[in-house]
Amino acid sequence: MGLLVDGIWRDQPPAPESKDGRFLRQPTKFRHWVTPDGGAGPSGDGGFKAEAGRYHLYVSLACPWAHRTLIFRKLKKLEDIISVSVVAPINVKRGWEFSPYPGMVPDGANHKNTLAEIYLLADPKFTGRVTVPVLWDKQRQTIVNNESSEVIRMFNSAFNALTGDTADYYPAALREEIDRVNKPIYETVNNGVYRAGFATTQDAYEEAARALFKTLDETEARLSRQRYLAGSRITEADWRLFVTLLRFDAVYFSHFKCNIRRIADYPNLSNYLRELYQVPGVSDTVSLEHIKKHYYGAQLQVNPTGIVPIGPTLDFTAPHDRAKFASEAAA
Repeated sequence: MGLLVDGIWRDQPPAPESKDGRFLRQPTKFRHWVTPDGGAGPSGDGGFKAEAGRYHLYVSLACPWAHRTLIFRKLKKLEDIISVSVVAPINVKRGWEFSPYPGMVPDGANHKNTLAEIYLLADPKFTGRVTVPVLWDKQRQTIVNNESSEVIRMFNSAFNALTGDTADYYPAALREEIDRVNKPIYETVNNGVYRAGFATTQDAYEEAARALFKTLDETEARLSRQRYLAGSRITEADWRLFVTLLRFDAVYFSHFKCNIRRIADYPNLSNYLRELYQVPGVSDTVSLEHIKKHYYGAQLQVNPTGIVPIGPTLDFTAPHDRAKFASEAAA
């Protein structure tokens, strides 16, 4: 696992990204916003106006954070508005690469071979991890944002006038509840699987794994009473959880030692996962091949042999029972 330091690629970080064996995620550094008119967004800056063909999205099909943005690009009908490139699932010489691999989509915006080169176009002295997703502005030749939680909110509303799609996954009436649900799920589930998997002490691992399953147990109970996390309609909270649930039994259960229970062992969570997978268009954003190849084949600090398991057999297209609860559209 390498990173850029003052624009130079280093195979190892200059200092451990952990404390007492606990994995610490680096904060993202590009936090600008696209807005309908190019005016100031939540970050306070402006100049990034929602325009067709102006923006390019760099993703990995393996990465759950990038997967969020692909789902919103699909659901919000942005595929003809925002172009996309897909890195190969194996990190080779300089992190994420556009190396030959089925499902890889070359860099059509800047014609580079690695994602590190994109970061250096935006900041020649960049220091930090080269992560996906990346939202690129072709006009200003820079990175707009590499924080997935913010990119999905831009996709949710900034381009509505261009697409005519007004479905709202962060409605004003539910924002307080969505934010309340997002916080523990991010800390103990989305990031929690990494805190367990990248822990380097027994105490750090057990702390993360037990917190993870406590939240999964609580979420299972919540979904026994209502159809979605914030009530009777799908919101961004559901899609943020979905990308972790999707990878759980195939990767996190074994690779990251999150093995108290599988998602398949939770009746409500497993039915909920299948319902979300079966939302039209969502399955198009999923590649278990890329997911397994990256985690098992590239994260050699966790799986030194690089052997990718042939299982488990998962069928997300099987019937689900979530229609027993009332629902409403994300209108």
